[in-house]
Amino acid sequence: MFFNSLDFAIFLPIVFVLYWFGTFKKLKLQNLLLLLVSYYFYASWDFRFLFLLMASTLLDYFTGLKIFDSKQNKTRSFWLWLSIIINLGFLVFFKYYNFFVDSFAQLISSFGVSTSIWTLNIILPVGISFYTFHGLSYVFDIYRNKTKPTRNFIQYAVFVSFFPLLVAGPIERATHLLPQIQKKRKFEYLNAVDGLRQILWGLFKKIVIADNCAHYVDIIFNDYAKYSGSTLVLGVIFFAIQIYGDFSGYSDIALGTARLFGIELLQNFSFPYFSRDIAEFWRRWHISLSSWFKDYLYIPLGGSKGSIWMRVRNTFIIFLVSGFWHGANWTFIVWGALHAVYFLPLMLLRKNRTHLNIVAKGRFFPSFKEVIQIGLTFILTSFAWIFFRAETVSMALLYIRGIYSRSLLTLPEIAPIPILLLVILFLATEWLQREKQHALQIDSGVIPKMARWGIYFVIITLIFNYGGTSQQFIYFQF
Repeated sequence: MFFNSLDFAIFLPIVFVLYWFGTFKKLKLQNLLLLLVSYYFYASWDFRFLFLLMASTLLDYFTGLKIFDSKQNKTRSFWLWLSIIINLGFLVFFKYYNFFVDSFAQLISSFGVSTSIWTLNIILPVGISFYTFHGLSYVFDIYRNKTKPTRNFIQYAVFVSFFPLLVAGPIERATHLLPQIQKKRKFEYLNAVDGLRQILWGLFKKIVIADNCAHYVDIIFNDYAKYSGSTLVLGVIFFAIQIYGDFSGYSDIALGTARLFGIELLQNFSFPYFSRDIAEFWRRWHISLSSWFKDYLYIPLGGSKGSIWMRVRNTFIIFLVSGFWHGANWTFIVWGALHAVYFLPLMLLRKNRTHLNIVAKGRFFPSFKEVIQIGLTFILTSFAWIFFRAETVSMALLYIRGIYSRSLLTLPEIAPIPILLLVILFLATEWLQREKQHALQIDSGVIPKMARWGIYFVIITLIFNYGGTSQQFIYFQF
């Protein structure tokens, strides 16, 4: 069930009415309803993998209790590692088994040894990377005495499987989401209205921006050898916009949907393409994953402390693991390594926390220096996106070689003017709203009601008139 489908358009209002009116606003009934509809939502993809989600939930629920109740560190460590090994075992099997087998076979064959490999036709359970990290963060926080476990299984199961975030995040923390599930929630009209605005903007980003860009990205990347360098550059730019519109659009819909039920999820994107360096980009792009790796991997490894060698090592580990998390392909590892190379100079010069404020805050226009910084950061991230989009590393290298040719100075052979204008409108709106939580967050005391409804009408009209061919959200594959 996609967020941009008719099924979800029917599903959401029904759940909303049942939640606020069919449960008599009783917390236990609301949580039970959320759990049941979340399991239905997940089973609509493939009911067989619902049992895997339930098994993962039961595992972390009981290991969390065992860790908290255990008095000896040795026993606590045993239950922690049991959770880690089983959770990552599921993840490795479903997501990485064939990758490791194929890579091993290629390594052996490079020494002249022929071997037959045994691969499996494994279907990747949707959302497994996300709900696995939900459960692991819960267990880690209990082990580190940052939170106490809940003994109410339904509350914990809702934390793991809450349907807006189940298949593509954001990756929530028990310290943030679980207390909201445990306390009584009340309907707040203004919060719900803003949630609907956020859903509308997320749908616009996905249906109008991402799906239209995806059409031209597929055309250019699938037949890159015949296009000029300028057209290949346009393909990269379109993909940079596509993946942002697609994933941040999903996150906007997820956050807006959660707000309809009185729940606030973690912000996952904060206008990342207005970043002035790579460090700022990673504080604004897929925030829940970046902070997860920082808290549970980077800092335990020593973070930015210690010798230069340790800092370099930790930086590469965090970015390589981040790349590998995205998929079982060397292209993602190269993508992660590139970002590590981008990040290293800032980290070594202690400039990775230079830009903590919003760019051009309180000003309409950025300074010339800020324009250059934003442009350079966008170029670096877009270059790395080539590896993210390419099917193989060799394809990415050939694509790059095609860019750096004499044809780079020619006009692109593909020039979808309406889509380019929509992208410009989209980026301009995001720039104007960059100090808000989302681009359609409107102050009713500043903008009159008729003007607000005019904005909604224009966006809805664009969705129906310029909606691209419906496509699956990119991050469902991760």
